[in-house]
Amino acid sequence: MEHNQQEAFPGTPFSSSELNIAVLIPCYNEEVTIGDVVRDMRAALPDASIYVYDNNSSDRTVRRAREAGAITRHERLQGKGHVIRRMFADIEADYYVLIDGDGTYEAAASPKMIRLAWENSYDTVMGVRVHERAAAYRAGHVLGNRILTGLVVSLFGRGQSDMLSGYRVFSRRFVKSFPALSSGFETETELTVHTLELNMAMGEVTTRYVERPEGSFSKLNTYRDGFRILGTIVRLLKQERPFLFFGAIGCVLAAVGGGVGLLPVLDYVETHKVPHLPSAVLATGFEMLAALSLVCGLILNSVTLGRQEAKRLAYLSLKAPPGAGG
Repeated sequence: MEHNQQEAFPGTPFSSSELNIAVLIPCYNEEVTIGDVVRDMRAALPDASIYVYDNNSSDRTVRRAREAGAITRHERLQGKGHVIRRMFADIEADYYVLIDGDGTYEAAASPKMIRLAWENSYDTVMGVRVHERAAAYRAGHVLGNRILTGLVVSLFGRGQSDMLSGYRVFSRRFVKSFPALSSGFETETELTVHTLELNMAMGEVTTRYVERPEGSFSKLNTYRDGFRILGTIVRLLKQERPFLFFGAIGCVLAAVGGGVGLLPVLDYVETHKVPHLPSAVLATGFEMLAALSLVCGLILNSVTLGRQEAKRLAYLSLKAPPGAGG
């Protein structure tokens, strides 16, 4: 067993008894691909425990996973976010490899990702997708990923090259400090923001990304899931950067109020009368809402600071990831 582990991680001194690796595969109707994914991960990580969590599949996903040698479990709440929440809660390991069951990711890259995490004591390593054929990664998804990734970088100061990648390695410290509030595919956005919010050490490894095999169908909807991810970013912005969020709303309200109230002010300067009284009242309302929004942002910013400190302390209470950099 030790020989296999050292083959998977050449040049590293640890053995399988010193490093517990769990492969997590969320699945929904992946009968065509799941068997190959499990076998490929077994070949790449011979000593890892491979878990397939079925999410109410109506085909033979569970049977194929068991035949390939995976440990199968079930999550009845529909949605990838629910599955990840359950997996993170149930499983104990030193490092976790999260990979989709659709056969599009390069299983052979996982040892390199774990080794990078081990050498640098990273809490997370991203598998950045590199594709050669348009069928593997649709143009709409590429554009949406770039827009959303750029938006997260602009809001949180830094980011990852492929924010929506479903191929990642996590330390136990990351997994056990992750709140997992999302229910669907927007969970990748939540994983990224959690990394950025706590300023975790992270790395990236480029991996080959291929199209699904014939007979396998994507569960993603470009527009529906894109809007859900965008909504998650807005929600996280409100929670993590409340002064920016409510301050922006306050600026818009103040600008609208100034525009509406300009004419009554000019009338008063010239005539010392306010003939456009409804406009003056409306402008006053907008300015009051702007001030209220600004005050809400200031108060919630203090609340958020306290919550972030608590999350940071909870994160630091967990043992650092094992590795050469630890």
